[in-house]
Order: sequence, then structure tokens, then C-alpha cells
Amino acid sequence: MSTADQVEAVVFDYGGVLTGPVRDSIAAWLHADGIDPASFSRTLKAWLSRDAPDGTPVHRLETGALSVQEFDALLAAEITTLDGRAVDPVGVLVRLFAGMRPDPAMFALARQLRDAGVRVGLLSNSWGNTYPRERIDGLFDPVVISGEVGLRKPLAAIYTLTLDRLGLPAERVLFVDDAEPNVLGARAVGMRALLHTDADTTRAALAELIPRLSPPSTTATAQC
Repeated sequence: MSTADQVEAVVFDYGGVLTGPVRDSIAAWLHADGIDPASFSRTLKAWLSRDAPDGTPVHRLETGALSVQEFDALLAAEITTLDGRAVDPVGVLVRLFAGMRPDPAMFALARQLRDAGVRVGLLSNSWGNTYPRERIDGLFDPVVISGEVGLRKPLAAIYTLTLDRLGLPAERVLFVDDAEPNVLGARAVGMRALLHTDADTTRAALAELIPRLSPPSTTATAQC
């Protein structure tokens, strides 16, 4: 790789990248609470699809303009259980994300990148989630969370803010996300971007771009 092509920083999404798949946590919640999956899918599409109007409840939640409690109530009003009962609005998002766990392999990868001299950052759209700050603040710099900055992916401003905090040109930064619209948003501002599916595939793709990335360490993975 030429100096001009060098990746100096890798910025990771959180949910679904540094954790297991969000869809698995959602599936577990749907099953445990007896939620009709079709009612949830219909609501999510209306609020989060690429052609959703600006200012949906998801958009306002992600930018911090809507509280978790307000969102819980709005979501519960739109979905139903399989037996037609109303959904209890208290703690909906807590239950939805209850099965989401950090992925040790991805945290190990981030640490190995940093040890190889590559800066690592985090850029996440928050749904009122509680982040493991004691774990991420010491590893990632910057940490950009949508609800804290009032901006959201895939809009250009949040990528620009992240680049400003890195102090690097867009072409020297690689963004990793599990949602294609967010990958396309990063590319639109000139960043490199990678669609994440699993730790092994992402590691292989990064090793192609960053030859000095060390091979996976069993010990490092176990400690993360």
C-alpha cells in the first residue's frame, strides 16, 4: 500500500459491530414478549427505512430529541402481541436490547489495530442505550454517540464531526458499520467504508488494507 493510500484510523459502529447482531437480540425480545413480528417490522420500516420522512420517532430518539420513555410509549402503541394484547410500554427498549452483548473478537481487533499504530474511534447511533463506557472510553478516541451530539447517521454532519475530532482527511479513515445506509453515508463524505457481517470477515478485509495488523491473539481475545 502506498503512503497516499494508507489507512490511519478505523472508526467502528457499536451495536451489531462491536456487539453480536442486533437482530438476534430483537428476535429474542419478540419471542419472550410474544410480540407480533409483522407489527414490529411494519413500524420499523415506517420509522427507519431510507424513504422514511425526516423526524420519525427513531430519528428523534437517535438525536436525543425524544426520551426513551416517550419512544417506548410510541412504539408500544404501534405494535401488538400475537394474541392481540396491548404491549406494556414500560422498559420496551431495555428488553429489546437485553440480549445484545459485546463481541470479544471485535474488541480484540480494535485493540490490535491500536497496538499497530492505527487510531480507533467509535461512531454510534444511540437508541438510549447504556454503553459500557469504562470499556470503550479507554480504547476508542473519539467516541461519537448520536444522542450526545444531536446528529445521526447516515447524515453527513455526524461523519464530518467525527473526522474533525480525528483531525484526519476522510480518505485516511475507514468506517465499519453493519447497516448499508450508514456505509453509504460515510462514502458520500469521502471516507472508506466497510459493511460488517462478522468478525472474521472484517478482520480479513482490514488485514488487506493494513498489512501490519497482527494475527488474532487467543489470549487477547479471551481478555476482552
